[in-house]
Amino acid sequence: MIKTIIIKYNFEAIHHWKECPIEEVSFLKDKHRHIFYVEAEKEVFHNNRDIEIIMLKREMEKYSKKKYDYETQSCEDIAENLLNKFNLKSCSVLEDNENGAKIYV
Repeated sequence: MIKTIIIKYNFEAIHHWKECPIEEVSFLKDKHRHIFYVEAEKEVFHNNRDIEIIMLKREMEKYSKKKYDYETQSCEDIAENLLNKFNLKSCSVLEDNENGAKIYV
């Protein structure tokens, strides 16, 4: 049996895809704002949890808000970074709660 806790939160950041080769979406080369929506799963090993959900959420929010420059980071980059930093089972990052990426271990 695999048990996970689920964390959801969002944060604001500005980024761009400087080398975007696709003419139809060339506007992505310009800096633009998003609200990034994060959903993360972390494995726990008993029903009283190894880590309290609220504490992990606060830690992840704090990290995301003070994190390095997101300017050139894709949703995949952000999700992978969070996955590795917090030893997660999966992490999804959506731009404006619409489109994005999900990474699994």
